[in-house]
Amino acid sequence: MKNYDNFFLPVYNMEEAKRYYGDILGLKMKFDFSDKGMTAYNVGNEEPAIILKDKNKFGNLKPTIWFEVDNVMSKYNEMKEKGIEFLSEPFEIKTGYAVEFEDPFGNRLGITDYMKKS
Repeated sequence: MKNYDNFFLPVYNMEEAKRYYGDILGLKMKFDFSDKGMTAYNVGNEEPAIILKDKNKFGNLKPTIWFEVDNVMSKYNEMKEKGIEFLSEPFEIKTGYAVEFEDPFGNRLGITDYMKKS
């Protein structure tokens, strides 16, 4: 694991969540893809963001922490060999690939890479 990537939080009302995180907490919006069910906020100058995910557009949401790795496919195979059960096969995202799993205590985690960045 190289770094934290992002922190995902489920919300049931995106407009109310945007008011809370933007206006009340005063966080700077990183991106707004509300139409796709996600809005992100930066905390200070940190690259990892808090990404709000709309429960109405995504099923089976839990608060989730993603970690950056060099190559999701390689790390996925390595972790599977160690007995980690993933929630799906790795999937393509805008910047590369990602996949999620849960620790033995039910906490959701994920790994992602930036293979598509030059």
